[in-house]
Amino acid sequence: MSTQAPVVVHPDGELLARATAARFLLALVDAQSVATPVHVALTGGSILVDVLRAVAVDPLRDAVDWTAVHVWWGDERFVPAGHEERNDVDAAEALLDHLPLRPENVHAVPGPDTVADVDAAARAYTEELATHAAPGATVPELAVVLLGMGPDGHVASLFPGRPSLAEESLGALAEPDSPKPPPERVSLTLPTLCSAHQVWLVVSGEGKAPAVAAALAQTSLPEEDGRTGDGESVPAGRVQASGRTLWLVDLAATSALA
Repeated sequence: MSTQAPVVVHPDGELLARATAARFLLALVDAQSVATPVHVALTGGSILVDVLRAVAVDPLRDAVDWTAVHVWWGDERFVPAGHEERNDVDAAEALLDHLPLRPENVHAVPGPDTVADVDAAARAYTEELATHAAPGATVPELAVVLLGMGPDGHVASLFPGRPSLAEESLGALAEPDSPKPPPERVSLTLPTLCSAHQVWLVVSGEGKAPAVAAALAQTSLPEEDGRTGDGESVPAGRVQASGRTLWLVDLAATSALA
């Protein structure tokens, strides 16, 4: 089996989270040695929350100038601020509330408590991204994007077989009918994810193994498993960063690789 992206395998999920946390902090330190501010994007999922918890207790976190870090969201559920299903709620509890981040540098996706509908939320987030982009650019240069992956191979809120995968613009999009509840979501577009300097796909568990194999082979999951079966790459396999795409997985997640 061959893949363009390197795969780093850790013995278990705990070590995966700790190693990814250290790698993330080093990436921020390296990025800040070249330019400031530094922009990153986070998403949800249990392994990524574990990564954020590991960042919170890693001594290297003190080497980062957090006042010069901007935090964006790869996707968010369209529910009100503070709702337990929002990705930013878990991230705040695990890490963000424990850092000297400037509040204005944590860019939450609007919810139904502040905008009329999910389309308006996506438009507002696209405008927010543009506000912090370099002159002539549409989105800020993301130093690192941390992506989890679902058992169907979805990343952020880009699901197999959905029209959102064909979106060619930079910015955010509305997903009004996600196959995973809640149905209304906002996601960065695939071109936006691919514009990042580095994208890391962080995956843990045997249940994700078939999707890992499909992504690395850039094919679909079988239709009999409730997937598209169309031969097109699952969304995770379509993410190719402008600089480096990296798979960070535990041993269980590699069990379907040839």
